[in-house]
Amino acid sequence: MTDAAGTAGRPVALVLRHDSAIGLGNLGPALEVHGYEVRFLDAPTEDVTAVDPLAPDLVVVLGGEEGAYETDAYPYLADELDLLRTRIAAEAPIYGVCLGAQLLAAALGADVYRGPRKEVGWLGVDLTEAGEGSPVRHAEGVRFVQWHGDTFDLPEGVERLAGSPQYANQAFRRGDWLLAVQFHPEIDREIHDDWLAAWGDELPEYGLDVAEMRELQATCGPAAETASAAILGEFVEGLARRGALPRAS
Repeated sequence: MTDAAGTAGRPVALVLRHDSAIGLGNLGPALEVHGYEVRFLDAPTEDVTAVDPLAPDLVVVLGGEEGAYETDAYPYLADELDLLRTRIAAEAPIYGVCLGAQLLAAALGADVYRGPRKEVGWLGVDLTEAGEGSPVRHAEGVRFVQWHGDTFDLPEGVERLAGSPQYANQAFRRGDWLLAVQFHPEIDREIHDDWLAAWGDELPEYGLDVAEMRELQATCGPAAETASAAILGEFVEGLARRGALPRAS
């Protein structure tokens, strides 16, 4: 089980990872700056049920090629959904990215399904009025990596924070303790290069190529990393204001 307290009393962020190529990226330093001890659990190869769902101060659920609805093919997804439902019932903090957002939507009772066409590239999102008053406000005018083919209906009891022309549900939250984003805030240069090596052959279908994506990373990447750190930072500062976690020094 994950211990409730980190080293020297630091809050623990448990990161549920589905693929070594889809890692925490630039979100790791953002968590560390805010005092978190980061621990990883590789869901496909480790026992999710061995984790006390409420022990971590924060759970971060990353992306993956799996569909949130493919629990028969990937039984660990069912275990993750159980973990997330337990945390949701307790209003225990969660941050979901791409597949993580889809799993949160499913855990909240919404349908997750294959979209009509993948959304791929460096693309912006459109904020809702609620999004303008949320941590996702830092995404205004910023282009992030999108690379997904699944989407979800908006769960009941959440606020929609952002959408895009192709997919209406790009971010949502519940209260100040659950935040989910469909786009990829974690992308740094290393992850970007890994993705181009692994999945770059998909790009021509979307009017892109590897060289163009590298140029976009060079021009869009720094702003995306800054915005991503600000989104996560504002979210965890909100958790600190709840009185359960320490503020960043």
